[in-house]
Amino acid sequence: MTGFLAALAVSFGVIFVAELGDKSQLMALTFATRFKALPVLIGITIATAVVHAVSVAVGYGLGATLPTGWIALVAAIAFLVFGAWTLRGDKLTDEEKNKAEQTTRSAIVAASVAFFLAELGDKTMLATITLATQYGWFGTWLGSTIGMVAADALAIVVGRQLGRHLPEKAIKYGAAALFFIFGVWLLIDAILQLN
Repeated sequence: MTGFLAALAVSFGVIFVAELGDKSQLMALTFATRFKALPVLIGITIATAVVHAVSVAVGYGLGATLPTGWIALVAAIAFLVFGAWTLRGDKLTDEEKNKAEQTTRSAIVAASVAFFLAELGDKTMLATITLATQYGWFGTWLGSTIGMVAADALAIVVGRQLGRHLPEKAIKYGAAALFFIFGVWLLIDAILQLN
């Protein structure tokens, strides 16, 4: 698999899984109950593309200046922390829920601004930074953006179909397990590189 395809596939998978059960999915559901799904998805895509571009720039810059063994070790620890964070769960605050429900502006603008602000410092942003230290910037950016938009689109579709009764525990445990698997994999890689 080429570097671009590896970056695309891994970042898509990691961010898609990280987004499952995240507050962004809850926001997507909330926006979709007030607006049509397509403008909400356009807004999500715009915000995600911008946030992940910043994330990839930071991660790629770190990857170019730091030794890869230490980066892999930090990435392993980060993914293990993301697994624990996922087990802890994520909920919309009352303020975030009210913003999503009460906005009267264009759905695209409202969703873009809300998602941009919600993603700053979120685990998907941090995961994208981590991935960009290991993989090429463009594949990581494209994969992480598509992964997040796909997960949020899935939340809208499934949420509407199932009346917003998603199996939260199964999603939470599955996502956490994948983070732990990536963390252990990166930890083994770091140990091999540092020896």
